[in-house]
Amino acid sequence: MNNVDLFLMSKAKYFDADALPYIREQLMNADESKWPQIHMTEFKDPTMMLIVSLLVGHFGIDRFLMGDTGLGIAKLLTCGGFGIWTVVDWFLVMGNAKKKNYEKLQYIFLSTY
Repeated sequence: MNNVDLFLMSKAKYFDADALPYIREQLMNADESKWPQIHMTEFKDPTMMLIVSLLVGHFGIDRFLMGDTGLGIAKLLTCGGFGIWTVVDWFLVMGNAKKKNYEKLQYIFLSTY
């Protein structure tokens, strides 16, 4: 229980508020062997991703950092989709970061050693 509360207090900003009850349930049921991997996992900070997107998003850096290499290359070659794609990403990047973080955590829960 203490590990669950500590994780949620320190990492809640990396996930959607809607997903937190489900994450809490998964953490409560998590095997002790998964805790080191859970604590060592690095999550993308949604606020930092927004700042990166605002400053250098037209080069596709935000997409590269999110792990979307193909989209990053496309965004780089089109100068952010001629500016349109860059502006759209300003509104989507925080949600995408939280979604990627959730997927990363789900992968840990579903993986078997």
